[in-house]
Amino acid sequence: MTDAKMPLRAKVASSVSRTAAALSRAAGRGDGSVIGGWIGLKIDPDLLAHLSAGRAIALVSGTNGKTTTTRLTSAAVGVLGRVATNSFGANMPSGHTSALAKAGSTPYAVLEVDEHYLAQVLEATEPHVVALLNLSRDQLDRAKEVAMMAQLWRAALVRHTNVRVVANADDPMVVWAATPPGDPARGINPPHVTWFSAGQRWHDDSWVCPECGSTIQRSGDQWWCTGCALRRPEPQWVVEDEGVLDPTGAWHKVSLQLPGKVNLGNAATALAVAAEFGVRPVDAVSRLGIVTSVAGRYAQVDKDGRNIRLLLAKNPASWLEAFDMADNAPTLLSINARDPDGLDTSWLFDVDFAPLRGRQVLITGDRAYDLAVRLDVNDVPFQHVRTFDDAIRSVPPGRLEVIANYTAFQDIRAELDRVI
Repeated sequence: MTDAKMPLRAKVASSVSRTAAALSRAAGRGDGSVIGGWIGLKIDPDLLAHLSAGRAIALVSGTNGKTTTTRLTSAAVGVLGRVATNSFGANMPSGHTSALAKAGSTPYAVLEVDEHYLAQVLEATEPHVVALLNLSRDQLDRAKEVAMMAQLWRAALVRHTNVRVVANADDPMVVWAATPPGDPARGINPPHVTWFSAGQRWHDDSWVCPECGSTIQRSGDQWWCTGCALRRPEPQWVVEDEGVLDPTGAWHKVSLQLPGKVNLGNAATALAVAAEFGVRPVDAVSRLGIVTSVAGRYAQVDKDGRNIRLLLAKNPASWLEAFDMADNAPTLLSINARDPDGLDTSWLFDVDFAPLRGRQVLITGDRAYDLAVRLDVNDVPFQHVRTFDDAIRSVPPGRLEVIANYTAFQDIRAELDRVI
């Protein structure tokens, strides 16, 4: 809906939202992606719904990979026209509101959504398609238990059966959430689901069936419940070699500037979502290669003869993925436990740090000593450094991999004195 067609209150709220965001950026207080939307919603609580009207919208949600998949999907859908998106990762309603207000009138929007807010954002935006990536444990001191999160998704989809769903066939929790039963007596059909397969390394949150409580068994790519009919569906989009198979069986080479097999999976998801808007994979695949850094993630910076690559990891599943992406090179690990990170660091003992054996490992951050205990238990030698500059001086010229959780990642970006 354009400003001209919105109610007066929504017009004012949208204008104030844009102004507040711009002032925040000008004052160096951030990118304005939260404060603008927060103020706009205070003026008009229905502003997100007004800004969403008239746009074809895709929502992308899950525990890990949301920001990257959103960026790749935006690039793919961009074949059709201008796309509004919350590219800085502000993934709650205030961030969505700010992103849509800033973008103005666009025919399409691709929005990353915090998994806890998916039901609320579904209600406000009435999207064309929602992508469900994965569910795993995250921020134990405040995040919901995984099966509870799956139940919330499932209940939300029951209320929005016209929404098309693109979902991960390899995650039992996602499969169960994406396939709520219909109610023929009330004319309610199950949602239309397109399945993608990108592999799933982290299994520790999906050994128990969310439907009946029986054990989940696995063999190769397949999984099934030993007590009911829940099992892995046949995917239409599949990562194969260095590309993606589409539902017709055609294989598309995917050349990304982002590291790791996990990002091939994110690319497959992006192609599947774009296809729901009518974008042919052959037209979208070349656009995926233009994505280099996603809110600073995967960025490479040269400093003092070192090529520094920044990787964000915030929970056990994403740390395993980061180890897969990282080269066998000196590696700095940085852990904080501030509010955005979650205050509980016990999740470190769910991560197997053995892949780091044999390389130079450095640790830093507010909770470096917690990390030191975990590495010692895992028989991984390490060196503690107090600052990022100390880390740079401690490694030889060449590649330095940096893996950090959220606020530690932001601290290191600030030390590099560079906005990526």
